[in-house]
Amino acid sequence: MSFSFDYKPYLSQLIPLLLEIEQKPTLSSKDLARLVKKFPKPEGAVFSKDQLITSYRELAGTQGLQPYSIEFIKKIQMKPMRTQSGVATVTVLTKPFPCPGKCIFCPNDIRMPKSYLSDEPGAQRAERNYFDPYLQTYNRLQALNNIGHPTDKIEIIVLGGTWSYYPEPYQIWFIKRIFEALNNFGISDQRAEVITQYEAMEKGYHQLLEKKQTPDTYVPTNNPVENKEGLADKQVHGEDIEKTYNQVVSEVYVAPERQAGFDTYQSDTWASLFSQQKMNETAIQRCVGLVIETRPDNISQAEVIRIRKLGCTKAQIGVQSLQDSVLEKNKRGHDVAATRKAFGLLRQAGFKIHAHWMANLYGSDVELDKEDYLQLFLDPDFRPDELKVYPCSLIGSAELMQYYRDKKWRPYSYEELLSVVTFCLAHTPEYCRLTRVIRDIPSQDIEEGNKLTNFREIAEKELTRVGEISQDIRSREIKRQTFDPQQIYFKEVCYKTQVSQEHFLQYQVPDDLTAANYKRGAKNTPPDKLLSFLRLSIPSTPSFIHELTDCAIIREIHVYGVMASIGEHQDKKAQHLGLGTKLIEQAKKIAVTAGFKKLAVISSIGTREYYRNRGFSDSGLYQTIDLM
Repeated sequence: MSFSFDYKPYLSQLIPLLLEIEQKPTLSSKDLARLVKKFPKPEGAVFSKDQLITSYRELAGTQGLQPYSIEFIKKIQMKPMRTQSGVATVTVLTKPFPCPGKCIFCPNDIRMPKSYLSDEPGAQRAERNYFDPYLQTYNRLQALNNIGHPTDKIEIIVLGGTWSYYPEPYQIWFIKRIFEALNNFGISDQRAEVITQYEAMEKGYHQLLEKKQTPDTYVPTNNPVENKEGLADKQVHGEDIEKTYNQVVSEVYVAPERQAGFDTYQSDTWASLFSQQKMNETAIQRCVGLVIETRPDNISQAEVIRIRKLGCTKAQIGVQSLQDSVLEKNKRGHDVAATRKAFGLLRQAGFKIHAHWMANLYGSDVELDKEDYLQLFLDPDFRPDELKVYPCSLIGSAELMQYYRDKKWRPYSYEELLSVVTFCLAHTPEYCRLTRVIRDIPSQDIEEGNKLTNFREIAEKELTRVGEISQDIRSREIKRQTFDPQQIYFKEVCYKTQVSQEHFLQYQVPDDLTAANYKRGAKNTPPDKLLSFLRLSIPSTPSFIHELTDCAIIREIHVYGVMASIGEHQDKKAQHLGLGTKLIEQAKKIAVTAGFKKLAVISSIGTREYYRNRGFSDSGLYQTIDLM
């Protein structure tokens, strides 16, 4: 496996290419595509953007090139969206493992953790890295760095199956190795050693199979192409399920891994994790957010405390529906009461709640979906902070194929889906962020129904056409826009939940650029742009976590704008204008008025220093400050 690009054999092609890029005042995607085709590698392949940036960093100031300039990097930087929300995101997948769910809509791709598909880009990256957390994290950091993005503020998103169902030693090891990759990046590199370890375990298992005279048994590797072929006859087919996902995964992965020693290698202790967390508090690459996904029925007081010990600050929860009848028909395995309980426990502990909601489930319809979506925000037992809207897709390995075959269920038509999605966009309150609308499933995996991955954009255009707007957080983020700091103003939105009074504190600026074409105050006038926000929870019921006794809780602080490095200041950029500190002061005033003597924060490992510098002290799994 290659970890870096050796530019030296390509100097005769790279130098003229870099010189032409340097001479262009601006560069569109089409311009860059034309240039890389003009100067291909000797074998005919074109240079990738990360190869260009890597080469430029080494060659700037030589061979006729001007001294190094960040403006050059910005010309060819890939996907600026990755860091325009203030942090860089690194997503990692856990390994294939049995899942407690039996949902009829869920894919059963045995090469992946439950509900994920091997054709998805992130899933393929995980498979190529043995689903190893260190390799996945380190390689994504390198990829971000290679395309010109800062990597010192990282949100880690752990996806794959039901996190709470994995063995605790595996969970601890998985998170510990993520922190280790963050701490090592740019200083040391263990990737070659990790790969050698996996290769040795695979070799040992092959030798064991030969002794048992079963050498033809396919052993999954880190090669997606080979795995696709080798495991083809074991895949689950939705219309005729001979063996369940759990049965096959136990045979193909769980049992062999135990025999090969994977389970011993993939386990660790709390003390080892805490040591890496302590290092990350002042590391160059800091974890400023850690997210896991699980089921509502797996959330208990003990589970909440455990994921908090791991360093988690946000939980993705599969709500799917708020109708018991729909949940039952889809074999979800829990009722709405379990979701209510999970939301309450997580919010009492200060977590951000990132819900998944599904339209077009078996037993629902367009109007019921709209009523259900409204219930998410009308009912104080829910009111999530973030939300993924995932209309049900028909996947060949899902049991839903049988319902489709028997004409019991069908995917929504284009018009029906558009009606539901535009309704969701228009009825999401400003304290919630719609992080994703339509799951990005490769079209070849969808048997019938919507295959347009840009459906959100289509729905947003339809929303504008009918004279409505979306006011969710994502639609209001400042992103790469500049602004006049003199126009910044404060706004507060309050709402109740089953366990608290929530205060959503914001700093905004008028969106003059977009609003110029609208009559101010009209129904569809774009909302002002969001620079930063703070989620303050004023508890109405005592918390089960002793550190939070008699505390108001800061659940999240986020400052938007193009990502700035730690300690860096940028004029007319939202980050590092002191907005976070100002929001904390506003939170203190509200907490005092509400009669609280302490303010707690559910800080990430990498933000502990930030809060210490603002007067907070460590208090178990949280940080607190005295208000009186």
